[in-house]
Amino acid sequence: MNYKQLLNDLLLTTARQSASDLHIGVGRRPSLRLDGVLVPLEKSPMVTPEVAEGLITALITPEQKQVFLKNKTLDFSYSYEDKARFRVNIFFQRGYMAAALRLIPAKIKTIEELNLPAILHDFTKLSQGFVLVVGPAGHGKSTTLAAFVDEINKQQSKHIITVEDPIEYMFTQDRSIISQREVKLDTIGFHDALRSLLRQDPDVLMIGEMRDNESISTAMTASETGHVVFSTLHTNSAAQTIDRIIDSFPPEQQGQVTSQLAATLVAIVSQRLVPRIDGGRVPAVEIMIVNAAIRNLIREKKSYQLNLVIETSLKEGMITLNRSLANLVKQRIISLEKAELYSQNPSELKVLVEKV
Repeated sequence: MNYKQLLNDLLLTTARQSASDLHIGVGRRPSLRLDGVLVPLEKSPMVTPEVAEGLITALITPEQKQVFLKNKTLDFSYSYEDKARFRVNIFFQRGYMAAALRLIPAKIKTIEELNLPAILHDFTKLSQGFVLVVGPAGHGKSTTLAAFVDEINKQQSKHIITVEDPIEYMFTQDRSIISQREVKLDTIGFHDALRSLLRQDPDVLMIGEMRDNESISTAMTASETGHVVFSTLHTNSAAQTIDRIIDSFPPEQQGQVTSQLAATLVAIVSQRLVPRIDGGRVPAVEIMIVNAAIRNLIREKKSYQLNLVIETSLKEGMITLNRSLANLVKQRIISLEKAELYSQNPSELKVLVEKV
């Protein structure tokens, strides 16, 4: 079997169908994730251990294969000619090779094209501060960050540095200089890249993912010293994000970190991609913009009260996830049933939907 040709066919099919992901695993056919749902490719052969190894070997270089066999997992980006680009994770399951490939669209969409609230444009105009985009995996966090960075690139003369593992969206420099650093390719490791960031004269930093207290500390320090920092975290809400950041530090450091976070944080955007009634997905978004009330709640470690401030600060551009979901239901963009699946408080959601 020509595994390279089969791989190319699968990648092209993924791109043509605008799937978000391609999954290759032993015991089933290759599958696409379409609007959040996994769909097997019925015309593709069943993946045997040999087919899985053949497809994955076609994806990687001999050097990458050595690293993969040693570490049992590998993250990298892969471009299929000029037609499609993928973020790839290869791994072992039950002793067999497997892969998950995330399609990275060639075109970076704007905030409007992503159906995100217009208030997000304000975050691209900051002179300093810390902005986090949070949510589960596969719900568009990297895409939102890319929209922020590209808007700055097109409208301002800045030096933008990204640290990614691997690089996802490829930016075309416009008014800004963009330095994209890929972990292991352009730097020995993630922390090495972070430690050298401030010596590279950046204005804007985009850290692909907050991994630990060292990356969080670097982001907050950069925010304090006159830089704009964008990053992501796998949390479900603004309140949970605050707790996760503080709890990632040892108890003796948490007081200082709490004060630093209250001083540097500008906003948290928490998003979910919800299936639309007419096909495709639409973002439901919680937006917390740090004002005096929220700053005090962070300092006093009362994150459980944040939701109330967000709910009562609509005029400042804030919105809870439930209100965002309720608005989409009222506009007949998503169904109530789908909204309830993504809500953290379905009973409150129903009340909001029923309000005129």
